[in-house]
Amino acid sequence: MTSLGFEVLDVRAQEHAASPHLLFRLRVEETEGEVVHALALRAQLRIEPQRRGYDPAEQEGLTDLFGTPDRYGATLKPFLWTHATAMVQGFQGSREFDLPVACTYDFEVSASKYLHALREGDIPLVLLFSGTVFTRGATGFSVEQLSWSLEARCRLPVSAWRRLMDLYFPGGGWIRLDRDTIDALGRHKSARGLTSWEAAITDLLPAEVPSR
Repeated sequence: MTSLGFEVLDVRAQEHAASPHLLFRLRVEETEGEVVHALALRAQLRIEPQRRGYDPAEQEGLTDLFGTPDRYGATLKPFLWTHATAMVQGFQGSREFDLPVACTYDFEVSASKYLHALREGDIPLVLLFSGTVFTRGATGFSVEQLSWSLEARCRLPVSAWRRLMDLYFPGGGWIRLDRDTIDALGRHKSARGLTSWEAAITDLLPAEVPSR
């Protein structure tokens, strides 16, 4: 019977990919002397917002998610960020590997709203692991399921997430709109002779928009 433990060593942006990913560098250790032939790993990443403080600008950006600061005692609860998977090669003792985590700038996703609102510091995370372990058995391969209790905590630097977004969305971001809204915006753009979607949106904004 295997006994596994996980540790997060580092987090970095994946610089060359079709879509933005963070690479979580993990170490897995087997403490019973078993030879692990392979590990099919699944991870659920949850944000623990109650484990950090927020300055006034961040509080303003988090209003949609958590309300005003006087409600934080009831509203700052852990929530799901995303899921990730990895195939880990065989090892005895321990092995380091990368867990790729896909990220999005979609502001309809609660986690993206949260991450975008942060200016500095760290993002408290907990990784909850599940999956399948392949070891050597009496008649060949033995298959075990990972214990539901396996987890690892870490703090993701806000700067690492912002660097990733700057790599894939330099100087901007994106929002998702209903098709009817896009059609209406397109008609406004044509009627006013505007040359870009950004110009159409800017034209609809008040003359002076308070900065955060």
